[in-house]
Amino acid sequence: MSIDDALVMILAGGEGKRLYPLTKDRAKPAVPFGGRYRIIDFVLNNFINSGFFKIKVLTQYKSDSLNKHITRGWALSPFLNQYVDLAPAQMRTGSDWYLGTADAIYQNIFHITDEDPDYVCIFGGDHIYKMDVSQMLNFHKEKNADLSISAIPIPIEEAHEFGIIEVDDDWKLVNFVEKPKEKPKSIPGNPDMCLASMGNYIFNKDVLLAALDEDEEIKDSNHDFGKNVIPMLLKEGKKIYIYNFNDNSFSGMSDMERGYWRDVGSIDAYWQANMDLLAYNPELNLYSQDWPIRTFNYNYPPAKFIWEEGERVGMATNSMVSEGCIVSGAGLSRCVLSPKVKVNSYSQISESILMENVEIGRYSKIKRAIIDKNVVVPPNSRIGFNREEDEKRGFHVSPNGITVVPKGAKL
Repeated sequence: MSIDDALVMILAGGEGKRLYPLTKDRAKPAVPFGGRYRIIDFVLNNFINSGFFKIKVLTQYKSDSLNKHITRGWALSPFLNQYVDLAPAQMRTGSDWYLGTADAIYQNIFHITDEDPDYVCIFGGDHIYKMDVSQMLNFHKEKNADLSISAIPIPIEEAHEFGIIEVDDDWKLVNFVEKPKEKPKSIPGNPDMCLASMGNYIFNKDVLLAALDEDEEIKDSNHDFGKNVIPMLLKEGKKIYIYNFNDNSFSGMSDMERGYWRDVGSIDAYWQANMDLLAYNPELNLYSQDWPIRTFNYNYPPAKFIWEEGERVGMATNSMVSEGCIVSGAGLSRCVLSPKVKVNSYSQISESILMENVEIGRYSKIKRAIIDKNVVVPPNSRIGFNREEDEKRGFHVSPNGITVVPKGAKL
């Protein structure tokens, strides 16, 4: 079913500083995930699978690889007025780049007036989850809301890490607190849980346009939805309802997948989310045909595992290996490999993420590491075993001890 009364605007201009050095040369939504995907693929698949085919992707920070990925992998049918269009920052309203999430939409307001939808969906492009967005839009219509915000229940002791939403018994917004220092109001009927904003919004078009115009006139505003626009609308008495993400379901959903949502904004969270994919029954199932996760298809040959003589055995256990990879007499355990990775004989790699076109030399040992694309690791290398040595070599080491070798590094 095609939803024709809504325009989608995906905020994909984020710098992603906490994911550095993976974001040294690319925007956060363009960071590879799960071997062959990019982070932005998940929100795009959510909308396509939900029947939304009018999508604008707002880009800004180091967007070249993101632009290429969208252009090559997300061509819909213009004959049916279906599109995933790139909307790069163009300074249409002044000399500034995007000043905040609301300003990003304001600078692209002509897309809304040109398309003239009834509803505007404004979602982030940097989280990992599955969601049937049509259910949230139906909720928005049933409540006759001016604005609907998706939120996820979290333990109340974790509230200080998120923007927290407080609601009444009808799930109408009564307060929004950014990373509260004191214990916030709990979910009605559940004293141990509170609601964290997912940063996903559905607006009535006229309400959004009026709010953007009003916010633009406030000179000391951060021009941010969470900090400025939503509190302003709440003060004005607009009908703002909260959609419980845990109520969402999608085709082929397993019990484990209900409520799965990950902010992969730090190196440790990113690494863990990739490792979680390797479970026998992962919380995020990439293999469901009922809710497919699409991406750009590489024209590479199948993965190959070669040699079986003594200790020289090409094999992988509990791992995901993408197309074009060659595991030549080496061993992988709990690894995620992007396309065109080559691992040479007698090397042992564990709990690691190897991105596109990485080559690992013979007799190397690597554990709990992320090797970004186009890195050649010399023979006999050791990565991930000694924090001080890794840092001396110029590698980034996360608080939980994940070593990151940056893109194109010369070892």
